[in-house]
Amino acid sequence: MSSMDEKALGRRLQAARQAAGFTQQSLCQKAGLSYSTLAKIERGAIKTPSIFTIQRIAAVLGVTLDALVGTPPPAAKRREHSKSGISFVYFDVNDCLVQFYHRAFTHIAADADVPADVPETLFWHYNDQICRGDMTMAEFNRTLGGQLRLPGFDWTAYYLESTEPTPGMAELVAWAAKRYGIGLLTNSMPGMVDRLREQYLLPDVQFDVIIDSSEAHQLKPERAIYDLALERSGCRADELLFVDDSRTNIMAAERLGWHVLHFESPNPEESIMRIRSALEPAV
Repeated sequence: MSSMDEKALGRRLQAARQAAGFTQQSLCQKAGLSYSTLAKIERGAIKTPSIFTIQRIAAVLGVTLDALVGTPPPAAKRREHSKSGISFVYFDVNDCLVQFYHRAFTHIAADADVPADVPETLFWHYNDQICRGDMTMAEFNRTLGGQLRLPGFDWTAYYLESTEPTPGMAELVAWAAKRYGIGLLTNSMPGMVDRLREQYLLPDVQFDVIIDSSEAHQLKPERAIYDLALERSGCRADELLFVDDSRTNIMAAERLGWHVLHFESPNPEESIMRIRSALEPAV
């Protein structure tokens, strides 16, 4: 994207925001963005803004990504069908596309000088609220930081420092993206998908659909988030494959007629082989 394109993007974004009745502050709150980031995008001051950020803004404003970016819609990707009839794959993020070894809790405990289980217990106490989008990252950080007595606590920094791509998954997703529709279906904190992408921790592909719980205000394994994912995929339930490390989450999808595959995060090589087998193209 050239600087001229970035300035044009900024003008289109500003016009769409004003037409939708949002101030910069209200759009930032709704989209989970910092004020400085949005202001810089509208000024054309950010070189190559994250496509995930622009997608999130477009979703809040009720416009298409193409309307903001100003490019003609690409030709529809030709989707193959696997031998089992799959044409679209949804991937979970944590302990699937990235490995989260919970080292963050160890580092937080050391910094707070508390037993290792204390920060993890606090984290899970608020996890549903933050992943549902009922709590902002600032509120989450203030809450945990206050209880841990860590001024300036930043969960995102601890998380990103402790997270790495799952070996082999970037290659698998790139291979799948050439043949099938692909998407993310994740219980995620506001803005975390963008941060993972910015840090090159997620596969460097264009996902057709991103269902982020903090934007959908629904969590796996609730039915509403699967209904949204089905609608956004443009497929039938029996054409979807869902890959997740949580048996509870995949069982919920399986009850709705989806193909499912449990990802064994301690043994990604075997899981990748099973995904490739499930996606073996029809002859």
